[in-house]
Amino acid sequence: MQSSHASTAISVAFDDANLIAYAGLVPVMRLAERCGLARLTAEKVKLTGAKNSAGAAADAKVTSIVAGMAAGADSIDGLDVLRHGAMPALFGGVRAPSTLGTFLRTFTHGHALQLHAVHRQFLAALAAQTPLLPGSGQKAFIDVDSTHKRVYGRTKQGAEYGRFKGIRTLHPLLATICTPHSRPAIATVRMRRGKAADSRSAPKFVGEALATALEAGCTGMRILRADSQFYNAGVIAACRRAGAHFSVTTGMNPSVKRAVLGIPEAAWQQITYPTAIPDPDTGELISNAEVAEMPAYTAFAGRKKSERVTARLIVRRVRDLARPAVMGEQGELFPVWRYHPFFTDNPAPTLQAEREHRHHAVIEQVIADSKAAALAHLPSGHFHANAAWLTLWAITYNLLRATGALTSAFHAKATTATLRAHLVHVPARIARSARRITLHLPRRWPWQHAWTHLFDTVHDPPEPA
Repeated sequence: MQSSHASTAISVAFDDANLIAYAGLVPVMRLAERCGLARLTAEKVKLTGAKNSAGAAADAKVTSIVAGMAAGADSIDGLDVLRHGAMPALFGGVRAPSTLGTFLRTFTHGHALQLHAVHRQFLAALAAQTPLLPGSGQKAFIDVDSTHKRVYGRTKQGAEYGRFKGIRTLHPLLATICTPHSRPAIATVRMRRGKAADSRSAPKFVGEALATALEAGCTGMRILRADSQFYNAGVIAACRRAGAHFSVTTGMNPSVKRAVLGIPEAAWQQITYPTAIPDPDTGELISNAEVAEMPAYTAFAGRKKSERVTARLIVRRVRDLARPAVMGEQGELFPVWRYHPFFTDNPAPTLQAEREHRHHAVIEQVIADSKAAALAHLPSGHFHANAAWLTLWAITYNLLRATGALTSAFHAKATTATLRAHLVHVPARIARSARRITLHLPRRWPWQHAWTHLFDTVHDPPEPA
């Protein structure tokens, strides 16, 4: 492939009023409309007071932000991608970036909670109308984790020097839902200041995530998975109240260490991973490990009796290659191990429970996705505006995941970057005839059949409930 400049003169003019760059927004936003995003926003989000004019028509502003994020916008100014060419002929009520920025800055903590309610009910509608979470009636995993997002500017509310030296961050907390057959959807999110502890308000957050999973159709076994930051009595109690199971990394505290070292050598089972996995401590790839179980370990023994929990302690150990083994005349005497224990009441067999717990790392893909998309920036100096931006990203993420689930088996598992490239970033020319608009898309588009299937599906009459 080479440029044709040498043989053909090329000129450029931005003057075609019938072109659009993101024809895929037509079926995507049609799906959002069918699942009631605008209606839910109008019902739930009530911005009142001195800035009431900015809060009017919240539904149009929320859908404008979601559409912009679906197209790839990662800042308030980036939302201007919606105002080009023939977009006004296809979408009404698109707002300017300045209007959307003013709208976000009117948010308070209460308004952010109203937007959370929209997110929860919209997720339930997506799960009901699309195969977003196949198999959720049998088993679903709720994963909880936090991340730090670097921000700039001394006046950005809530930004503090937290975990990373010399770097000011905000500290989002998120929970995802997945099944053995699906990629994760986002159950709930919270924006927090940079120095907030990982486990701050974790029991309440876990309870909300488990309730959201139930609303989204996860009526079978629900298993909460989390890292050691969330290993506390409050989180386990929240799981028990919600009727869910738990699988939480413990870390090697003194009580756990005594229990692990008390496991008899004959109890360890050798396992070989089909593909190498990264070690949580060193990041090195490992292919072999040993797994053992202590079937009745009592956690939180120092607390009052009602808060103690007895369940399984499952441990994976791998050779610590950084520390040489103690050698004797007849070879190795004392191999050195690193241990990775987790506390669970998952009723599955030991190796299956270990495999399912390790799959908790899937939430890292969602975090990476966020930082490559709308959370590349937290665009406002106002804390609650950034909290609203985070929730709107979660809504957009779930909408794109549901779009992929409707399109094909491949797109159901694809990343959102792939969904944008295949389904959203499709250029088109519009033509009007007899009060009808026709979209003319590129000939031989590689994903033509998938796109057409999506378009036909969301424009067919909805099936009876």
